[in-house]
Amino acid sequence: MDITLSHENELLLQTVRAFMEAEIYPHEEEVDRNGEVPPELGKQIEKRAIETGLYAANLPEAVGGGGLDYTAMAIMEREYGKTSHALHSWIGRPTELLMACAGDQVDRYLMPCVRAEKRELFALTEPEAGSDVMGMKTNARRDGDDWILNGSKHFISGPCMPDFAIVFAATGIDETSRGPRKRVTAFLVDVGLPGFDIREGNKCVSYRGYQNFALSFSDVRLGPDQILGEEGRGLELSGKWLGMGRVWVGATCCGKAERIRDLAIDWAATRKQFGKPIGQFQATGFRLADMTIGLKTADLLVMDAVAKADQGIMQDADAAMVKVYCSEMLNRVADDAVQIYGGMGLMEELPIQRLWRDSRLERIWDGTSEIQRHIITRSILRPLGA
Repeated sequence: MDITLSHENELLLQTVRAFMEAEIYPHEEEVDRNGEVPPELGKQIEKRAIETGLYAANLPEAVGGGGLDYTAMAIMEREYGKTSHALHSWIGRPTELLMACAGDQVDRYLMPCVRAEKRELFALTEPEAGSDVMGMKTNARRDGDDWILNGSKHFISGPCMPDFAIVFAATGIDETSRGPRKRVTAFLVDVGLPGFDIREGNKCVSYRGYQNFALSFSDVRLGPDQILGEEGRGLELSGKWLGMGRVWVGATCCGKAERIRDLAIDWAATRKQFGKPIGQFQATGFRLADMTIGLKTADLLVMDAVAKADQGIMQDADAAMVKVYCSEMLNRVADDAVQIYGGMGLMEELPIQRLWRDSRLERIWDGTSEIQRHIITRSILRPLGA
């Protein structure tokens, strides 16, 4: 596969790298140490991203976004992956689900997110229904023209307290060829509505400063204009986001793996034992070789998926292969880097331990490695009727 960058994408890459050097990297250690991004820093990153043209680059030009295709977005996400979500998430990429906004929703939700006036959360995961979407207990029942929302969500992540959440809830049961299935609907739920409680959730050792929220709903009344898309079509909407979201996880994993590998190469070339650089010992050199092979393979998988996405032919299994391979490749690279650094790899004075901690989450969120393998297996067997 030819992954040579076009002139336009080379300029984009240079712009993103310059932005990261100036606005992101200088704050990594402080944010990790304190476990938070100071609001003024977050707003500064947001402001500079708007000025640079990076904010909402994923949304169409017709609504004020950057209009980048998937290939260009993969280049951006790969660079963002070299640092913490706590920082680069302030370079807003509003979810593409908001393109389903219609009527007054465009001015209430979509456009404010494009202009960085509002922030949203994608609220699907529940305490007892993470990967098992059909186990969802959050539900909404009709009350005249309105809907009454009850339930809870957790591990709903974002850089800061949002203005609203895109909440997925069961609104009935559909009979299908595979048996009864919950009908799932997406709702736009404003923070501050009576009965809607949102608070910070558990603290995570990966990406310190990147917040996750717990949401609960107790008889929250929603009007018919709070449905995003169509009633009962929420899973289709979430599927569109989850597919490309998994590809972006793969791209960020490649970026982080490259940064870790380069740090390991520098250490192996300068750290001496028994009178020579440790990289000259096969035990270390072969690790560097395997890191490079894995990274190259992962990059090719990502570019294959985004090329298919740009053509509109990417399948769920393509995204799943990217997610599982890239996240596991990253974890191998991070673990080998710690081994190459030895004891210093676990010391807080060096960045390796932070990158190692951050890497672990990638095999879990946006669908665990086990779920990705299930999706791949299903794509192999279903055409055969199994």
